[in-house]
Amino acid sequence: MRAKLTALLVGSVLGVLLIATGLSMLFLKQPNFARVDEAAATQISMLVDLATRTQGSLEEGLYGRIADAPAGGPQVRPMTDAINGVLTRRGHKLHVVVSNPADFDWPVISAPLADGRWVIMPLGIPMPGPQRSWALVGWILLVAVGVTLVMVFAVRRFTEPLALLQRTADAITPCSGLHPVAEKGPAEVRAAARAINQLAARLHQVMESRMRLVAAAGHDLRTPMTRMRLRAEFLGEEERAAFIDDLDELDGIADSAIRLVREEVEDGRGEALSLDAMVADTVAELRAIGYAVSLERASPVVIQARPEALRRALRNLFINAATHGRQARVRVEAVEGLGRVVIEDVGPGIPEELLPQVFEPFFRVDPARGAPGAGLGLAIAEQIVTRSGGSLILENMAVGLRQRVDFPAIGSGADLSEAG
Repeated sequence: MRAKLTALLVGSVLGVLLIATGLSMLFLKQPNFARVDEAAATQISMLVDLATRTQGSLEEGLYGRIADAPAGGPQVRPMTDAINGVLTRRGHKLHVVVSNPADFDWPVISAPLADGRWVIMPLGIPMPGPQRSWALVGWILLVAVGVTLVMVFAVRRFTEPLALLQRTADAITPCSGLHPVAEKGPAEVRAAARAINQLAARLHQVMESRMRLVAAAGHDLRTPMTRMRLRAEFLGEEERAAFIDDLDELDGIADSAIRLVREEVEDGRGEALSLDAMVADTVAELRAIGYAVSLERASPVVIQARPEALRRALRNLFINAATHGRQARVRVEAVEGLGRVVIEDVGPGIPEELLPQVFEPFFRVDPARGAPGAGLGLAIAEQIVTRSGGSLILENMAVGLRQRVDFPAIGSGADLSEAG
């Protein structure tokens, strides 16, 4: 925004300046060179007559001098021809030479005398040269640079509140508090900093209130559920088993809700760990308890994450594929600076119109299926992956669903071994 606004203002000012300069040059009258030639012819003829009458005793001064030779320098042919033309029309037999000496800023007229000497007279019209062109270019550059510097300073001053807002918004995360912004500088910046500090304080209060609310609800639910488990002991065998299953599902829902909120507020930096080893251990753990999960390939790659949180996310994704997709085929790849985990299944997939909603809490593709769980597994996994600087993408295949998890790689398995 700053660049666009600066370019707009600088372009506008320079455009107006160029238009004004062009109009000034258009309306200014050009010099009448015919009159200049006539005046020069009159003056040089008078000087020659004066020098002739005084036998060449013309004193050197502003109007001319006597020399033994004509003035040096390249001849200015157009002016020479024009002045000689005027002298001829007036009946003078005088033939002058107009030249441009190197040590003089004006053209000089050299007129011969009868005794072989010359009358030298400066013409008084400066010749346009390269230095004058460079002076014009320098003036334009000076104006452009001056206008640009002023506009940059002004735009930076006026847009600083917006830049401060952007920097602060980038720094705000639910898992870390925001240090108060210094309320100093121009009035606009102080007002923006004050508003940002108030917003950050309210956001922190809301997150803490949400965490306390969910934690308190989960804690309070466990007390009546414990009493219900005790009462279930007095029920018949068949009724007791169904009652205990419902209580287990309710307990899982409460626990998942607490975990989801906890993942939103915990720091996601973690430590360096081997992604392929973590995946292999998680696959072996789930296979041991009966889930159809298999590891096809595991390339060594090191990422940065919280171990327990990452294990929970991988477990949720593997169980999701094995439960809803009948089996989970897992592979770990090192791709262009990324550590990638790919989970593919052979299930029915997810309708394309529902894919944007899969990471919403308590979302289910078909609630009528009666699948176990609270619908928080993908939401928790997505929070963990995002906190670790990664991304989770779900896409349908010809048969089944593909879950792709990408983490920034910080090395290979060999790097982790050397560090250890």
